[in-house]
Amino acid sequence: MKQISANILVIDDDSDVLHSARMTLKPLFKNITVESQPEQINYLLNHHQYDVILLDMNYTTGSTSGKEGLYWLQQIKGLNPEQQVVMITAYGDIKLAVEAMKIGAADFVVKPWENEKLQATVLSAFNLSQSKQEIEQLKQKETGIKQLLNDTSTEIIGQSPAMKSLFKMTAKVATTDANVIIFGENGTGKELLAKSIHEKSSRSNNVFVKVDLGTISESLFESEMFGHAKGSFTDAKQDKIGRFELAHGGTLFLDEIGNLSLNLQAKLLTAIQHKTITRVGTSETIAIDCRIIAATNNNLFQMVQNGEFREDLLYRINTVELQMPPLQDRPEDIQLLAEHFLKLFGDKYRKGTLQLSKKGLKHLEQHSWPGNIRELQHAIERAVIMSDTSVLDPDDLLLQNPKNKVISPNESVSLNEIEKETIEKAIAKNKGNISKAAKELGLGRTTIYRKMDKYGISY
Repeated sequence: MKQISANILVIDDDSDVLHSARMTLKPLFKNITVESQPEQINYLLNHHQYDVILLDMNYTTGSTSGKEGLYWLQQIKGLNPEQQVVMITAYGDIKLAVEAMKIGAADFVVKPWENEKLQATVLSAFNLSQSKQEIEQLKQKETGIKQLLNDTSTEIIGQSPAMKSLFKMTAKVATTDANVIIFGENGTGKELLAKSIHEKSSRSNNVFVKVDLGTISESLFESEMFGHAKGSFTDAKQDKIGRFELAHGGTLFLDEIGNLSLNLQAKLLTAIQHKTITRVGTSETIAIDCRIIAATNNNLFQMVQNGEFREDLLYRINTVELQMPPLQDRPEDIQLLAEHFLKLFGDKYRKGTLQLSKKGLKHLEQHSWPGNIRELQHAIERAVIMSDTSVLDPDDLLLQNPKNKVISPNESVSLNEIEKETIEKAIAKNKGNISKAAKELGLGRTTIYRKMDKYGISY
């Protein structure tokens, strides 16, 4: 029999009992520690971890009351409430055993014991200990997942009339369980609004799960959304929980829903309508309970007219419709947002307190913002990285499209181009010293070299 990697502690004042316990348990468990003096319990538990402790009931010659054993059991439970303890008694006093179990003992054995009975009792206590540890680990993982998925940075900044109106509508819908669709251009903050709705809802203690439907291929859609069973297809090496199941009890955010094909729209509609899913490779239906918040920059109503989007799906997800305004329609918010990002990136890059000059602010207000808040965020981050002063002027902001410039429909803000330009300027500013440029950008040497290779930057 292969030994189990476990730590077992036996406490008894009878050396023969200790020897017998060691000989009986050693074939089954790897580490057996014996102790004749219960006064050592505090020291032992403060310096070692034990999966199971066997504890004698009596330590004074002639004593049969079991009070000593109950006392030391209480001491052990005080140090570690989850500790598994098996009591040893020579008298089989059921009332005493019941009292010990009330205090927290896992089980008891009677001396002289049958070897198989002792092994089975300790093994059962060990398995219980392992199960509790696994449950605790799962709870910790669950907490970590929730923290990961529920990004706390959900503050929406704005005081413009357009945003005040949106805040009023959001406050009303958040407290309900109604499905919501958010329309808006790229970079306006649709995901931020969805998170804000979730955190103000009765589901806020559960997960917020985002799915970018624009990035899921046709062949993997069912596996990603509904999950799959091990062996259901070539790469299915283990069971997988889909996004619907993961969002059970919480909120499922379906971003870029307008990018789904009609075939996938039908599958999504079935799941939302029936509130059940079936994992790929199984026939069992699983009930799901999650609030649906969808978002798109497409005109779904026009897509319905064009036969590109299912009308029944649109009305299933469109209980309440919210419109995220573009940044150029909320000029009153530009200064607020800019100051927020200045503080954020000033702290991140250890640049201290930063501010915009009057000309710098006017420069921002005159910009057309085709990339909306995302473009503003990256513009401020880039300016913070590159600036040598605490006051940012127009030259620090490097904006390309003033309001009076006509923007081509094909023209867009490329974050890759912004990043490439920022790295090039940092390298040039530091006269080709890559280490200094990386430090200024807040990047590691390996990262900056990887990005240089990515963008074809050579110095």
